[in-house]
Amino acid sequence: MTGRAIDAPSGGFHGPVKRSVTIAGHQTSISLEPLFWEALEQAAESRALPLNALIAEIDARRIVADVPPNLASALRTWLFSIITENCSQ
Repeated sequence: MTGRAIDAPSGGFHGPVKRSVTIAGHQTSISLEPLFWEALEQAAESRALPLNALIAEIDARRIVADVPPNLASALRTWLFSIITENCSQ
């Protein structure tokens, strides 16, 4: 194999962690890897929003999509998009 070797993430690889959140007054469970939970918490903090409020905003945009993905996929996609936007600036 040629090219640059890859390393494992600094915290290692971890499977999804399920958390309960409240969206529009309803409890729902979301399973995300710890890295994504941490990124969501940082994004919420940088926007001065509670985590549930940020997730609710992303959910509101998700459900009006032509083909809405599941909420966990929408959260990962949103996070990836803001990270790639920040990298290109």
